[in-house]
Amino acid sequence: MRRLGIALALVATGIAVPAVSPVKVFADGPGAGAPWVVSVGDSYISGEGGRWAGNSNSSSSSVDAGGSAAYYDNATHTAETIARCHRSTAAEIAIGGGVNSLNLACSGAKTSTFTDSSGNFKPGIDFYSSGGNQGQALVLQNFAATHNVTMIQLSIGGNNFNFAGIVQSCVTDFLTSPSWWPNYCNDDSSVTANFTSSNITAQTNAIIGAINNIKTAMSNAGYTAGQYTIVQQTYPSPVPSSAGFRYSQSGFTRQSTGGCGFWNADADWANSTALVKINNAVKNAASSTGSKVLDLASAFNGRRLCENTVNLMESSGKANWTVAGASDATEWIDQIRTVSTLFGPYYVQESLHPNWWGEKAIRNCVRQAYNGGAVRGGTCSRGAGLDGSGEPNMTLI
Repeated sequence: MRRLGIALALVATGIAVPAVSPVKVFADGPGAGAPWVVSVGDSYISGEGGRWAGNSNSSSSSVDAGGSAAYYDNATHTAETIARCHRSTAAEIAIGGGVNSLNLACSGAKTSTFTDSSGNFKPGIDFYSSGGNQGQALVLQNFAATHNVTMIQLSIGGNNFNFAGIVQSCVTDFLTSPSWWPNYCNDDSSVTANFTSSNITAQTNAIIGAINNIKTAMSNAGYTAGQYTIVQQTYPSPVPSSAGFRYSQSGFTRQSTGGCGFWNADADWANSTALVKINNAVKNAASSTGSKVLDLASAFNGRRLCENTVNLMESSGKANWTVAGASDATEWIDQIRTVSTLFGPYYVQESLHPNWWGEKAIRNCVRQAYNGGAVRGGTCSRGAGLDGSGEPNMTLI
């Protein structure tokens, strides 16, 4: 008050008073404020399947880690922001440790925005905007303008290669042909068409376009290239090769009990050909755009669906998912749900996705990739047991 009185007195006497600059308020944005990590992409990063910690054909409650609100991602956790995006509470991007996170990924997403056959909006890695619906790149751009986004974790490309359609073909062929005369999906024209050299080139370019859209979004939000890092992750193997199944391919037990209806030859092809070609497209796109790679291809080996090193909850010797050692004794991939196995609170779209343990395992590797802000890539490998955060022990090399 004394200073104000002096200033008024000086003004009254005609002595000029220099203008007082207002206190500058620093707003969060490019390079300023608490760090954020953001996930964009498809179901393998949105958290699809993350409600379930293992599989059970007798008691869904024994594997229900997320509860009925597992996919509710709105502000009050009462509904989904976008129906069927399934951004679960277990999603990998929530690395914690003083780092804020945002999940923009959506189950079913491709590089470009579309609406599926059920009328569900699927935002791509683009700048789509219509009727309140926006592409993930546009949402990222708007968010990054007022938040300090330092790492963008990306999973995209699997749906461009028709992942769900391939799985459906393989399971249908398994269920509709006998073991003495199997009908394989790996030579179906609808499957092989996804892996022609021309389609691989086209989808690699589509992934490159998605990454470049992320870069454009960040540039539009005011970022320089050195203020953030894009980490493109590959897809993990969800089922073992033929020698690793715990169910015979004779009869229908492999699907009716295990929820893994693949012929041995198709499982071998899926691991040695389909997964390799999809992941190579992902890695080539990352390389051409200067993005880092988090390689998850073998991260779940030993914990895959129907693998002979793990089991269903009721056959594991564990009462439920909270029992010590349950993460090492049960599967990290959700069963393939069909009419014969669909019951209770499950969704068909959860099929063959990382479950609660799988998501938490990847989260461990994403945290290591964040590396205290000095973001790096690497290969994620499975350990044993849980760490102090209740996540499976993993190593990023």
